Amino acid sequence: MSQFPNIRTAIPKRRYQISDFSATLLGEIESNDPANYQYILALVPMGEAKPNFFVCSEKVPPRDRAEGAYRLRVINSAMSEVMDQADSWGDIDAFADQALQLAQQALGLTGHEAMRLM
Repeated sequence: MSQFPNIRTAIPKRRYQISDFSATLLGEIESNDPANYQYILALVPMGEAKPNFFVCSEKVPPRDRAEGAYRLRVINSAMSEVMDQADSWGDIDAFADQALQLAQQALGLTGHEAMRLM
């Protein structure tokens, strides 16, 4: 079982609705985790209180930045997997687009449009 992000504080930057999921893009994240998060997209199924699917942009330590300054990680109850590493995952627009696509693919929501609420 994967470890979900342990967020102490974060600022909601954007909100989306995708089918029966609400998604919140968080920034300015303080966490107890070893990962240093730039952004997190957290998805909550309708009727539930806590997210069960996350896409994270994690800052890469300077010594490991040959492939980019940020890792794109997908976390759910079964896995935690780095999908890519690039400088672009530090940009909120690039991260939001890719995180929403990954969430739609992983959750079987590819036929549903992500509606931005905030």
